[in-house]
Amino acid sequence: MSYQPSAMNILQILPRLDVGGVETGTIDISKELIKKGHKVIVVSNGGRLVKELINSGVRHIKLPVDKKSVFTVIKMVKRLRYIIREERVDIIHARSRVPAIIAFFAARQTDACFITTAHGYYSTHLLSRVMGWGKYVVVASSVIGRHMIEDFGVPRERIRFIPRGVDLERFRFKPIDPASGKTEYKIGVVGRITPIKGHAFFIQAIARVVRIFPRTKVLIVGDAPDSKPEYRDNLKSLVKKLNIERFIEFLGSRHDMPEVMSELDLLVLPSIGQEAFGRVIIEAGASGVPVVATRIGGAVDIIEDGKTGLLVKPGDIMEMVDSIIKLLKDRSLARDMADEARKRIEKEYSLARMTEDTAKLYEEAHSKKKILVVKIGAIGDVILSVPSIKALRNSFPEAFISALVGVESRRVLKKCPYIDEAVLYDRKEKDKGLRGLLKISSILRRKAFDISIDLQNNRTSHLMTWMGTIPKRFGYSNRKMGFLINNKLKYLNIGAGPVEEQFRILKRAGVNTIGASKRLEIWPGKEDDYYVDNFLKNEWVSETHAMVGINIGGSWKTKRWPLKYFAKLSDTLAAKDIRVIVTGSRGETDTAMELAQLARSKVINAAGKTNITQLAALIKRCSVYVTGDSAPMHIASAMGTDFIALFGPTDPRRHLEPADKGRVIKKEVSCGPCYKASCKKNICMEKISVDEVYKLVMERINS
Repeated sequence: MSYQPSAMNILQILPRLDVGGVETGTIDISKELIKKGHKVIVVSNGGRLVKELINSGVRHIKLPVDKKSVFTVIKMVKRLRYIIREERVDIIHARSRVPAIIAFFAARQTDACFITTAHGYYSTHLLSRVMGWGKYVVVASSVIGRHMIEDFGVPRERIRFIPRGVDLERFRFKPIDPASGKTEYKIGVVGRITPIKGHAFFIQAIARVVRIFPRTKVLIVGDAPDSKPEYRDNLKSLVKKLNIERFIEFLGSRHDMPEVMSELDLLVLPSIGQEAFGRVIIEAGASGVPVVATRIGGAVDIIEDGKTGLLVKPGDIMEMVDSIIKLLKDRSLARDMADEARKRIEKEYSLARMTEDTAKLYEEAHSKKKILVVKIGAIGDVILSVPSIKALRNSFPEAFISALVGVESRRVLKKCPYIDEAVLYDRKEKDKGLRGLLKISSILRRKAFDISIDLQNNRTSHLMTWMGTIPKRFGYSNRKMGFLINNKLKYLNIGAGPVEEQFRILKRAGVNTIGASKRLEIWPGKEDDYYVDNFLKNEWVSETHAMVGINIGGSWKTKRWPLKYFAKLSDTLAAKDIRVIVTGSRGETDTAMELAQLARSKVINAAGKTNITQLAALIKRCSVYVTGDSAPMHIASAMGTDFIALFGPTDPRRHLEPADKGRVIKKEVSCGPCYKASCKKNICMEKISVDEVYKLVMERINS
């Protein structure tokens, strides 16, 4: 059963509609898309094929999109943006570099999805890079696919291989009869006359062929560019010099390729430069015309050497001569190759298949969104973003969702079921400074996201998503370059929880958050449980022991409860035969050692000995976990462990998502919440007594 996508409004854009493979392919696909119920518009600067396009029911809009003038390009961006909005275009498909630049910037300011087709083997000029900026980059051959990946850095997952197709109704198969006794042959070369097409190399080969087959006629179909007429003149001079004028006829550009193919006994494609595909090969194969081509570019994909045609070394005159003579002499071989070629064309290179594959791609591009969630802050902030990521996944189940996070937070989302990938930002080492910002922005551009949800909302995150050319950027409007967010909302100081503040951005992006869970999650694996089992076993902790975790760390010194208080709490709990385990980061190992020295009882020191998921598995084993405002507090919440959160300079309403298990202790002071990282007295934390923490711990253990 053929694929039946929903009807879409499609705009194709290319420089002109004169004779050529790109132009013919554009017309062919437009006709077929119209038949399938899609609306198609073609934008170009006109040409000889416009009439054929219009007669097929396709609308043509003439604009000077082939002009390289900067002023013209800017003007055309505005004109095209108006057309996209007026016609409600879903897909804009660019097939050449200057039109692609115009289309890219016009699409960024609309809802249209930008796609490119790489029709040539481009130089690595800055102008050529736009051909890799599409959400998907269509290539017709493996050589062009490798070219776009290796030379332009296009991620492999954005490359779509769709070979060109031939209309099998127009190109009728003409079987070869080896017993016909035929002695007169017509050999064709079809293509624009340029140096890379290898015409000169072919003419030198033909000068030798006609000595053996003197009743051979060579038809050279195609013309030189208007700006380079000397290409054609040079070939005619070569023909005259070799004294083979009576054998060769220059036909110029032809629009009746089915008729041309019906006259030929052999097609030669003598290219000496990289060819993106070789459309005339499949036209010849559909028509029953055997082919000799050089082993280069797209011809290698189409021709199975010795079975569906013959491949020769580029520029090797004698190998070309031998291959031509072989097929003219052995008509049974020519017949067999032509028959096999037709079968392959029907299976892999039909216009119907190309249309179906293209329509599928359009539907995928239109319906499958690529969404980036940005949370490049601390580990705790990333944990707090999980409910938002989950709500996003529920609203866009088919989307490809990526999370841009700091390298230190990578383990938080390592097994997150709601994202497809994590993009890492190493702001302290590899990606620090302006160079790092440019590097990450370049990665985001190559990934071609449709939407960004900025949950970080600082200068760096706003710059990254803007420089990453993400069309729809959602976030808060603030003084941290909030003007770079094009779908922004004002920050309202309404005292909402951290997840609720994020949900406001999601609502702006059309995400349904009604009834969405705000529960935090983290996903330790079996290997993490195994590590913790061994760790506790080595510390002589049995399953019957009650265990209380104490987190001594915090991103600010002002968030930390005095160390002497932790020591006294540890001793008091130890007197009740409760094991105390101290947690902290690698940078807090010295502090943990100091606590061990202050306490009279023996504490279990796990500071610096676990990663994030191992810490989650360890906290899960605790009966109660005592912590300041820090990432481990959120881990305890995510693991469902009963915890006591000690707040000082920060407001728990803004930083703690309420959980079924969890209790806050905070003392009201005249100077708080101050949000200061340093304080001489730190009275807000000093006022929290050991006794009240101990009593609360015991209540929760006993309950």
